[in-house]
Amino acid sequence: MEQTAVQPITFTEGAINELKRLMDEENFNADQRLRIGVKGGGCSGLSYLIGFDEENKEGDILFEFESLPCIMQKAHELYLYGMEIDWQNGLNNRGFTFSNPNASSTCGCGTSFAV
Repeated sequence: MEQTAVQPITFTEGAINELKRLMDEENFNADQRLRIGVKGGGCSGLSYLIGFDEENKEGDILFEFESLPCIMQKAHELYLYGMEIDWQNGLNNRGFTFSNPNASSTCGCGTSFAV
């Protein structure tokens, strides 16, 4: 697995706090890393992926953001480079949000985009 010193994406303080809270839960598998990626589908063509996963997939790159170990497929960096992930905890909007400078359009739900 390739480790990169470059941080292709960033997280707000709120996102980091929520991710660390999830990692502190009793049933968290400490062998997993935060996986960020994209998949085909959604209203606009591509959807964001965020979750905990094993880091042994071919083509993965490893990076850290404020001691948070992250992995992504090298091919996904093209779509995600420069993106910021935030955590919203409001009454009408709760969850991770994505601010992606590479997206030419996004859908109303904010979880899919086009390039």
